[in-house]
This record gives sequence, structure tokens and C-alpha cells, in this order.
Amino acid sequence: MLSKYVMPGNKVEIQVVERNKYVEAVEQKKIYQTLVYDVLTDDRLEVSMPIEKTKLILLPVDVEYDLYFYTPSGLFQCFAKVIDRYKADNQYILLFELSSNLRKFQRREYYRLSCALEMNARELEKEEIKAIEKRDRYLVPGLPLKRSIIVDISGGGIRFVGDYRYEPESMICCKYHLLIDGKDKEYMLVAKIIMVREVEDRPGLYEHRAQYVNIDTIEREEIIRFIFEEERKNRKREKGYE
Repeated sequence: MLSKYVMPGNKVEIQVVERNKYVEAVEQKKIYQTLVYDVLTDDRLEVSMPIEKTKLILLPVDVEYDLYFYTPSGLFQCFAKVIDRYKADNQYILLFELSSNLRKFQRREYYRLSCALEMNARELEKEEIKAIEKRDRYLVPGLPLKRSIIVDISGGGIRFVGDYRYEPESMICCKYHLLIDGKDKEYMLVAKIIMVREVEDRPGLYEHRAQYVNIDTIEREEIIRFIFEEERKNRKREKGYE
């Protein structure tokens, strides 16, 4: 799929998520802009090493990043790890290996808000998955949920941490609350796990990235509105207005 949509010369954003010592507190995201140098296979590509203020940015090997590709077919996203750095044809190159599938991204879903929101979740039962495949949102009520913390949220999905591990591609039911138009609203949504890894220096704590499945348009718009409103509040606080 990578070679079908991503081509040499496409703009790519490389996004770093930096954390402080508490996993619940997600700090600023550093974004580097550069270009795709070459697509080698469907899971490996070369990217020109980003430059900031005339200085090459030597991104470390074995670290995972968010990649966003701007292509004629739209915006695409994946997670990938730097596996090598070298020079070719007088170009400094980063070799990336994908660690998730490439997926199309709606621009309004793209912005993610760092947060620390309580969430309860569980894996879907077989009959629930069958219903989801038929675009029905049938969920069995009353099943036990596990506590976790959402550390960033977007109109397309969530990133959360918990002391348990879901398998990639598994389907979950996630329940959390947002303040919408001054009122507390509960969301009970279905999501697919697209990435999971153990948190560095925190054995037994796992970070998951999940993409919403069959989300209602109104619910998605409410989530996006919540994100924009929270970001507006954050900017006002930074400027000392609140």
C-alpha cells in the first residue's frame, strides 16, 4: 500500500512525542518537515534527513515516529522506526521501517490533543464484532471494564496507557467522558487497536493507539469541537488571559 500512494518528492512530517517522567503527562510534540527520497518496499522508505536552521537533524536509530505524507491522493499516516542513517548521492538519508499499516487521514481528524482523561475499556465479544462488521453498533451491556488513561485524542482515535495489553487489530469498546458545550457527556465508542508497545522504563505498562470504527458523524464532530475548545483554552492560559 505504501508504494501505491507515497512517491519520492512527497512532503512528509515526522512527529516526535516527548514525555516527562510521568506517562500521564504528555508534553509538546516536535514536528520536522522533509521529503520522501525513495520508496523501497511496502514497509521501507528513505526520507531526506530534516534540516532545521541549516542544521541536519540526526534522528536516533531504533526510535519510533508518527509519519504524515502529503500526496495527490490525500493525507496518509503511519508509525515507523528509524533503522539506519547514511549518505547517498550527496543526500543525508533516514531509512524508516513501518511498524503499522498506512492509513488515509482526514485533515480535521489530524490534530491530536495531549490530555489525561480517564477511560474504561474492554475487548469486544465475538457477536459484537459480527455486528460491527454489519455496521451495527450493538454492544453487550454490563460487562467488566478495565481502567486506563487517554494521553492524546483526535477525531480519528485515541492513544492510551494501561497495565494490560491488547493485541494489534483487536476491537475494543472504550468509555470516557468529555465536557461538550459546558455539559458532561459520556461516549461509548468502538475502536481498533493499531499499535501497542510496552512503555519505556515502566515494565507492565502498555501504550496503545486505537482508531475509531463506525463512529457517528455527530460524535466525531463533538470530539473535534472539544479538542479545538481545549486548545483555545490552553493558548489563552499560555498568554496569561486565564
